[in-house]
Amino acid sequence: MDQNRRNFLKSTALVTGAAMMTNNPYKALAESIPDKFRTGKMNLTYRPYTLQLKHVFTIATNSRTTTPIILTEIEFNGIVGYGEASMPPYLGETHESVQAFLSKIDLSRYENPFDLETILNDIDIIAQGNPAAKASVDIALHDLVGRLMNQPWYNIWGYDKNKTPFTSFTIGIDTPDIVRQKTKEAEEFQVLKVKFGLDTDKEMIETIRSVTNKPITGDVNQGWTNKERALEMLHWLKERGVVMVEQPLPKERIDDLAWLTERSPLPIIGDEGVQRLADVKNAIGVYHGINIKLMKSTGMREAQKMLTLARSLGMKVMLGCMTETSCAISAASHLSPMVDWADLDGALLIKNDIFDGTKIINGKVTLMDRPGIGVVKV
Repeated sequence: MDQNRRNFLKSTALVTGAAMMTNNPYKALAESIPDKFRTGKMNLTYRPYTLQLKHVFTIATNSRTTTPIILTEIEFNGIVGYGEASMPPYLGETHESVQAFLSKIDLSRYENPFDLETILNDIDIIAQGNPAAKASVDIALHDLVGRLMNQPWYNIWGYDKNKTPFTSFTIGIDTPDIVRQKTKEAEEFQVLKVKFGLDTDKEMIETIRSVTNKPITGDVNQGWTNKERALEMLHWLKERGVVMVEQPLPKERIDDLAWLTERSPLPIIGDEGVQRLADVKNAIGVYHGINIKLMKSTGMREAQKMLTLARSLGMKVMLGCMTETSCAISAASHLSPMVDWADLDGALLIKNDIFDGTKIINGKVTLMDRPGIGVVKV
């Protein structure tokens, strides 16, 4: 797809999309709450934690057995909201960087926790980057507000919790024996997600197909380098029951991605190439859809805006995650009734979850009837 055509698509589609972004649900929320429920001081606390993975997790660019996270809490008049920052390597955040960013935040100067738009805008401009650090405050603040209202966020947003999708279960790159083992462990899941990007891609699919015929989504993590070979691979994958592929080429190769998307027999979803709200308009004509993750988008507030804009532009939407506790997974799951695909298995890949929240029952995302994001500490 040439540059002029992509620019035309962006300019015409954004006329519709802009109209969808003019409403500010957070402002209306702040104005609708009686003063007696919103006066006081908020206090932010945080601590480092390390997630232990059940298996070595390998993608096209790295392998790891742990993920560093920061757990946050916001207390207001005896009510506590919980949040989380997960920092896989490619985000570039660490325990030290997140704590340094959070130390700059003073929530005590805000008397109204329902004024999320103002608070989160102020936090966003403290420093560039730091999306997971910002997400940890955003999630805790949303949890707090939902608890104060005694409502779950799917109700506040007006989403039908009965329309949640099935989540995929991720099979990382590994030896055939381990891949077969992981596939068998995922028996309850209706959709599998396979990591690509090395010279074992076909072996991965053939190994999984020796165990199951379930639908598969693919994630290349920018691991393919040749657009013609990528197109050949996409045709091969379609013949073997793969239903869509994330980020097949490096995110910087915009023209090659547009070329591939125009010819692909499968939907192409932007992940590393679509981080925040401003990236959505640039994805038009480059991808068929976007993968929204709270740790990329700075949290629930911007993720919901990305979802609304992408839908208004006719794009497919996937809801993803990092390796996270049930805290961040539960926060994301409140958006899930509105997406095409969900990949919310992050808490199932770890051994030391400290929250109880959204459940995966027979592979389906199942929201809890609890206020806020729906988690309790265990």
